[in-house]
Amino acid sequence: MKQSRVRAAELVGRGWLNTGGRDLDLDSLSGRVAILDFWTFCCVNCLHVLDELRPLEEKYGDALVVVGVHSPKFEHERDPAALAAAVERYGVDHPVLDDPDLVTWDAYAARAWPTLVVVDPTGYVVSTMAGEGHLEALDAIVGDLVETHTAAGTLDPGGDLYVAPPAAETALRFPGKAVELPGGDLLVSDSARHRLVRLAAPERLDGAVDGTVVSVIGSGERGRADGTEPRFNEPQGLALLPPETAAAVGYDVVVADTVNHLLRGVRLSDGRTTTVAGTGKQWRSDNGTDAALEVDLSSPWDVAWFSGRIIVAMAGIHQLWHFDPVAGTAGQWAGTTVESLRDGPLDQVWMAQPSALAADGDRLWIADAETSALRYVRDGRMHTAVGQGLFDFGHVDGVGDEALMQHPLGVGVLPDGRIGVADTYNGALRCYDPATGELSTLASGLAEPSDVIAVGGRAVVVESAAHRLTAPRLAETVVDGRHHRVTRKAVRVRPGRLRLEVPFEPASGQKLDFSFGSPLSLKVSADPPQLLASGAGTGEELERELVLEAGIGRGVLQVVAQAATCDAEAEHPACHLTRQDWGVPVEIAEDGDEVLRLVLRD
Repeated sequence: MKQSRVRAAELVGRGWLNTGGRDLDLDSLSGRVAILDFWTFCCVNCLHVLDELRPLEEKYGDALVVVGVHSPKFEHERDPAALAAAVERYGVDHPVLDDPDLVTWDAYAARAWPTLVVVDPTGYVVSTMAGEGHLEALDAIVGDLVETHTAAGTLDPGGDLYVAPPAAETALRFPGKAVELPGGDLLVSDSARHRLVRLAAPERLDGAVDGTVVSVIGSGERGRADGTEPRFNEPQGLALLPPETAAAVGYDVVVADTVNHLLRGVRLSDGRTTTVAGTGKQWRSDNGTDAALEVDLSSPWDVAWFSGRIIVAMAGIHQLWHFDPVAGTAGQWAGTTVESLRDGPLDQVWMAQPSALAADGDRLWIADAETSALRYVRDGRMHTAVGQGLFDFGHVDGVGDEALMQHPLGVGVLPDGRIGVADTYNGALRCYDPATGELSTLASGLAEPSDVIAVGGRAVVVESAAHRLTAPRLAETVVDGRHHRVTRKAVRVRPGRLRLEVPFEPASGQKLDFSFGSPLSLKVSADPPQLLASGAGTGEELERELVLEAGIGRGVLQVVAQAATCDAEAEHPACHLTRQDWGVPVEIAEDGDEVLRLVLRD
């Protein structure tokens, strides 16, 4: 552990959540170890870190306080009501600072979501880490600090700073996805309550869809268990198997059990649930098998039956996977794990949190959330219908590059054959016409819609933040809203040669893992591509010399770094992968820096 005598910056923002109305400051954290978690609720890597931090919070009790510093990417995430909903939705059980103007983000020089900063009990920063996969390193650092400051008498935690908000009473709580079952009943993933709810076929489709609860599958408690009393962990996507396939495998529905990193099979007759793919461990690297129960998955967010098998939107690693229920095999189908937008052959495309799937004949439609894009696969290639990349979004209708969305999480085929998109952060149901390439708006004012399905000739929307399903009145309009671009403080760099360094230190008790070649990988690209005269591409060292084109005034450097480690002394060493994607805005200036330093783990 590196001790750095840098005083922690003050915590400044719009307000606090999960504190019972109390405003916290650095003095409030005094006497205990603090982890500042810079996150934004659209970011799946940030959601992974929430789950990584839970065992540390339980292990160290009052000696450790985690403080979420919410520093938003999208415009919708600046809304305090949306942040409060996200804190409940994802079970955030620690204080959260609302930092909409990135004041605290800038004070700690954060450059990536997520970033973790460890502060000792006397208010000094001792470690900074970007990305996910730092559980063991954090455990070692916190344990060392607790021991050191206990001996010094400076570990003196007061009462719990977390105050739980009052429990809400609604039939559903942040539902994620829905599917119509044979006979007309609806199956809904009741995500925040960790269960599935079967609703009777709705008698009317006008406004709120108030189907009677027929049955509930799952205990309602976060966990993992098979059988007739199963447990799920924030389930999302649902896919109904064809009858002949269901008869062969003994279950009817495939469930994306997102936070458990599993696919589950559910038999509708009695709710019996079976794990059908995944180990429960989060994917870090290819382990050389296609046996479905031996491969690791990463936040599967949706599933769809397409071309004779289940396709999985693997949001956690920006890929699509396939799963064959009869053969019991699973593996990568599209994407390289690079988080960005690039079309082409499936093994070369880039995606960014694919979160919804809908099969339409020979096309598979994808809501690619972080690029605010609608994309599709046809004849072995991926195409983008709407979307410009990681940093451009808005509520704008039109054709081609004119159109913009904001973090869509749902897609479905509408009764008239056009494609409906649950444009989540715009609170809208959008409609894309494949024949004309035109995007229009069918309904607005929805509360974080997360799915859209066709039922009885009507579009039914999962209105997640309103905790219900609704059949909105549709009135096709053309919206000409604002074009937003993600803006963060740009790093001033000199034209010409720029040294890129990504420091990484293995966690205590670990070493670099050379089992499968170089344990280090660094991939660099730019937006616009012309920004880099040289230095783009993939290499096996975490440092590189770049050359910036003199005539380009500003842009974004996209950097993907990863490091593979394993336990140093264990008889059966566990493997670990630390990974982070950065999109670093840069401004070319003669007085700029000659070195760009992005800390993976320091």
